[in-house]
Amino acid sequence: MIETAPGISLGDDELSFQWVTAPGPGGQNVNKVATGAVLRFDVAASPSLPERIKERLLKLAGSRATAGGEIVLRAHRFRTRERNRADAIERLCDLIARAAAPPPPPRKKTNPSRGAQERRLASKQKRGAAKRMRGKVGRDE
Repeated sequence: MIETAPGISLGDDELSFQWVTAPGPGGQNVNKVATGAVLRFDVAASPSLPERIKERLLKLAGSRATAGGEIVLRAHRFRTRERNRADAIERLCDLIARAAAPPPPPRKKTNPSRGAQERRLASKQKRGAAKRMRGKVGRDE
């Protein structure tokens, strides 16, 4: 069992891994050994997640989600299978934790205070006066 968020755990059988040759670090081994991990998690068929979290998770996943309700994560930052596998699982857990968190309340529009408006206008006046001083000097006749 993988603990993803408070009260949410995924079974190991819900995740499937595929190993691919990875771009990036690896030296002479990079084209010979398949160390890159492709993690597939079927959100739609997961019994571990409530419906509201499934919906938010697919929305948060964006282009990583397929039309069939599956999330595909590619991990190839490290040289070893174990670290890439752990990286993919960690990224999935972060995504699920963000989906499980309640959405922030909508922002309320506010107007600037009178003091803020006056400070803004005073700074504009000061800036304009400094620019006027740079102009051509006229003759006083």
